[in-house]
Amino acid sequence: MVGTPLKETEMTRITPATPVAIIGAGPVGLAAAAHLAKRGLPFLVLEAGPEAGHSVRSWGHVQLFSPWRYSLDKAALRLLEPTGWQAPDPESYPTGRALVERYLTPLAAHPAIAPHLRLGRKVVAITREGVDKLSNAGREDAPFLLHIECADGAEELIRAGAVLDASGTYRTPNPLGAGGLPAIGERAAAVNTFYGIPDALGAHRERYAGKHVLVAGAGHSAFNALLDLAALADDVPGTAITWVVRRGSERMGQAYGGGANDALPARGELGQRIRGLVEHGVVQLVTGWRTDRVERTPEGLVVHAGARSLGPVDEIVVTTGLRPDLAPLAELRLGLDPAVEAPAALAPLIDPNIHSCGTVRPHGVDELSHPEPDFFIIGMKSYGRAPTFLLLTGYEQARSVTAALAGDWEAARRVELELPETGVCSGPVAAGEGVASSCCGPVETVVPAGNLISLTPVAPSLISLTPAAAASSCCAPAVQATCCEPEAKADCCGVAAEATGEAGELVALTSASGSSCGCQ
Repeated sequence: MVGTPLKETEMTRITPATPVAIIGAGPVGLAAAAHLAKRGLPFLVLEAGPEAGHSVRSWGHVQLFSPWRYSLDKAALRLLEPTGWQAPDPESYPTGRALVERYLTPLAAHPAIAPHLRLGRKVVAITREGVDKLSNAGREDAPFLLHIECADGAEELIRAGAVLDASGTYRTPNPLGAGGLPAIGERAAAVNTFYGIPDALGAHRERYAGKHVLVAGAGHSAFNALLDLAALADDVPGTAITWVVRRGSERMGQAYGGGANDALPARGELGQRIRGLVEHGVVQLVTGWRTDRVERTPEGLVVHAGARSLGPVDEIVVTTGLRPDLAPLAELRLGLDPAVEAPAALAPLIDPNIHSCGTVRPHGVDELSHPEPDFFIIGMKSYGRAPTFLLLTGYEQARSVTAALAGDWEAARRVELELPETGVCSGPVAAGEGVASSCCGPVETVVPAGNLISLTPVAPSLISLTPAAAASSCCAPAVQATCCEPEAKADCCGVAAEATGEAGELVALTSASGSSCGCQ
């Protein structure tokens, strides 16, 4: 079910008694607060943890691949700059800890936000006051009612005229089991299983030093975990690393990312460093692996995938992605894609099954609307189970939705952001070793692995957010801005080389000259 946007002719029911409730005091939640403060709308920020950015601090040792200039919201900067706040070097790369201490903490303490921030307030359920999910009568006139669990065990009810769920997905990781459920024995192995990126060079060093560690997952979180473990292995003899991924060996070119074609150099470099670790035998890669069972033996944990087995290993690190916690939203009328669990209008833009490049055009209130008026999911949670979320995306979502709540529809629907491309396509066009140079660029051959490795970080360089189309690209510069819109594919990338299947299914495209096209 596609969402119903706010009606431009109606005023939202936002008053001091029924403010906008923002769930989560992370980067996107606080950005929404900054925009609402700018527009003079009443709001409350409800944070489950003891401080703003509590979930971010949990991965405080991890360096972001977006530099500071892509990690700060414009409305937040307008609040902070007059206070004497010292902006970080825009070209340097923050860690999660630095993001909290140098940005989120001072932003949360700003006089425009601090009086409206409630810490230790976990939202466990949301409904309409006196109206359950089934009822139509009086629904749109009833305020939201948020059920809160406080850190001291007390309970609260908060009334709101609108709700922005920016609670993220960090606390709900995907399991090790390949079917989306915990593998047999996975729960019993919890004491030796870490979900996320462990601090293998810091707080968790003793846990992994000299141990055999199995890492599951093929995204950037897996890359960060593998790099830290490899550094530990270089320092502590006996530390061994096995890396398991679901994809076959023929698709590993995509897993390593876009390399030099990625508009975020630090992101592009991650995969190339991992490729080098595999090439040099530091990391033992096992492809086509789908875990279904974990067995504890006297020698350690043995991990099974059908008739195949690995181990024994001492520790397991699970970096298989994240998923949204939808339980608190059970009494609301949501319009979510059944597979991605993102808003129905947004899902086709980010579904990794059909979307190429990991680069999504900016989107806002229309794509984020639900059948439940005045309710929005923004930030990482808006992506459901899809990967490749960037803070820039969440900031644009916050700007658009808050503008709509204020009745400024011209601003709400104005695009104010273009996102950097990943330089790699993950759809059928790039199903082999080919990697597209841009979302709409030609498919190029990956350089052999042995020629790519550099284990030292590459210095950041200035990045153009709108890469020009190459001369050989099947997207001309004049149409590049819309070449990845579904309705523009034929004009931009030529004609379909194969018939389409069901609605939204991807086809291979060729330009008029017959060259393969990376636009999907």
